[in-house]
Amino acid sequence: MMVRGRVTTYLALLGVVLLLVTAVACSKNKAKPLVPLALESGASPQAVSVNEQGIQAYRARAFEEAKSYFSQTVMAAPQSGPAHYNYALALNALGETEAARKQFLAAADFAPGDKIIWDSPALSPYGNPETEEKKVAAPQNPNRRSGMGGR
Repeated sequence: MMVRGRVTTYLALLGVVLLLVTAVACSKNKAKPLVPLALESGASPQAVSVNEQGIQAYRARAFEEAKSYFSQTVMAAPQSGPAHYNYALALNALGETEAARKQFLAAADFAPGDKIIWDSPALSPYGNPETEEKKVAAPQNPNRRSGMGGR
């Protein structure tokens, strides 16, 4: 009888642990797919048209073609956060990480408060746009020795 009680307790405890593990696994955010964005209302018809062609190319995984269209979109709508974001997505897909970083940061600058752009998993590897200027503008420590052998 005693063994049966222990087995029941063990199985109940195991069930609770499995339930907790399942709940935690299900509650984690699924990775959002990286999809190009439509331009803001008020964008020129030319910019909207070229952006749509870029979106189609991106969805077809024709990233070089998408890059070309999104580059044209940025030229037609240089103050558009989504235009820079889309261009960055294409650059990123092609492995042009430094150019993509600049475009992601420009997208964030031109779209303050746009949750899709700011919360994008594509932007996170490139740092926080709010601190990016501070990193660049931070003065070097004059007391720090250089690795060049000088004092």
